[in-house]
Amino acid sequence: MSKRIVIAEEIADAGLDRLRSAGFIVDVQLNKSAGELHAILDGAHALIVRSATMVDAAMLAAGKQLVVVARAGVGLDNIDVEAATKQGVMVVNAPQSNVLSAAEHTMALILSIARNVPQAHSALTAGRWERSKWEGIELAGKTLGILGLGRIGTLVAQRARAFDMRLVAYDPYVSAERGRELGVEMTTLERVVEQADVLTIHLPKNKETTGIINADMLKRAKRSLRIVNVARGGIADEADLAEALRNGTIAGAALDVFTKEPVTDSPLFGLGNIVVTPHLGASTREAQDRAGEVVADMVQLALNGDFVPFAVNLEAGDANETLKPFVPLADRIGRVFASLIESTPSTIEISTTGEIGGYDPGLITISALKGMLSVWSTDQVSLVNAPSMARNLNITVESVASTTTTHRDYVNLITLRSGDRNIAATLTGRRREARIVMIDHHLTDIPPSEHMLVVKNDDQPGAIGRVASALGNAGINIANMDVGSSETVGSALMCIATTTAVPLDVLQHLRTLEGISSVVSVGA
Repeated sequence: MSKRIVIAEEIADAGLDRLRSAGFIVDVQLNKSAGELHAILDGAHALIVRSATMVDAAMLAAGKQLVVVARAGVGLDNIDVEAATKQGVMVVNAPQSNVLSAAEHTMALILSIARNVPQAHSALTAGRWERSKWEGIELAGKTLGILGLGRIGTLVAQRARAFDMRLVAYDPYVSAERGRELGVEMTTLERVVEQADVLTIHLPKNKETTGIINADMLKRAKRSLRIVNVARGGIADEADLAEALRNGTIAGAALDVFTKEPVTDSPLFGLGNIVVTPHLGASTREAQDRAGEVVADMVQLALNGDFVPFAVNLEAGDANETLKPFVPLADRIGRVFASLIESTPSTIEISTTGEIGGYDPGLITISALKGMLSVWSTDQVSLVNAPSMARNLNITVESVASTTTTHRDYVNLITLRSGDRNIAATLTGRRREARIVMIDHHLTDIPPSEHMLVVKNDDQPGAIGRVASALGNAGINIANMDVGSSETVGSALMCIATTTAVPLDVLQHLRTLEGISSVVSVGA
């Protein structure tokens, strides 16, 4: 059955076309109330929104089959990421889609407030030639204070340098060395506010940044300061900002974002020293096209079970091209291993060795956990909530990575261990085919399959024939089989892939056969 994607807000046609061409059901449901969306999300696998739709815990709960929620834009203010994580729903956005548009709009507002462009325009079109009233300032030689030197802040800095502005910035996550590379002096928030002639905000909105520009902070500013905010409403306290503009504490402000949106009535709007736009930072055709295309790609990856680069709630680092093929392998052998050990253990060791051991093992570890927990838990398990589910089950997970491998035949291995149980797998050949190469210290070589039997037996003649005959008599077709020996004398192991699941009564019969010590039904 094709997976259904609900589109709650407009995205570029190019993005919709990508999803349709990939075989998904694209269900466009614009301008719906929260209650209407709750009903629509029943049975949906993905939800795509922009900034207006509030994806809260209730919305997520209504979408019991949701795999991913995507924001066609940068911010995540309207998505309850914590609730999504608990439910196992991946949250993705398009963090780079609008950075250029936002940076350009920032420059447009800086120039507008420096030269009073909107005010002069309004006066002239109203029949007033007020040339002397709207005297502005030059940007050359002025100090631009930048709060947040991320992608957008960096682009603004690069463009401001072309205006011969001096650049100072506050960003607790950016080093002084990185600042020097960009021609920016890194300093404290207070010193940026004190030195700036123009202050531009590019911080994320969170508990630490909400209201960070307030009355107390504005008292530190030059009376000539002009503030620009194209980031998120509420980072600059709007009531304090309006008062500072009225009493001359600062000279001007330009806002593209507001605490509550949409807004048509604000104490800021009646002031002559402010420029306002209705959240236009990302409103270019190019940015909207990029955002729609990016989230379409991210949703497709998520629904296909592939690595999603822009997932914001994964407890893992990025996956490079070397690691990516091993992520689904880890999931598959996790499922096999969970069936082998049959109950949740207290400790699991997940190791990567060989070339893949030279990279962050986080994503491999989480994928293996997802596979195991999918067998043990009746709740929805995903890459997102697998770590927290393991913690809730009091499972200690140990990740081990090494660039060397002790296996005699394979360069790269993923190995899962718990107590005396273990399984190892790799990818082989030009086609990168999955192979289980060890189970409980028995060497083997068999692809993980949907239906498998792991049979431990005495290493004596006749055991293989008895098992094969019993399966044949029961009408069970053997698709693949491998027999592995152990360092323990007299012990052997059969891995048998069958075309159908083996019924319980057949499993019980196999366990009674001479020379058979254990039979476990597993699947990948």
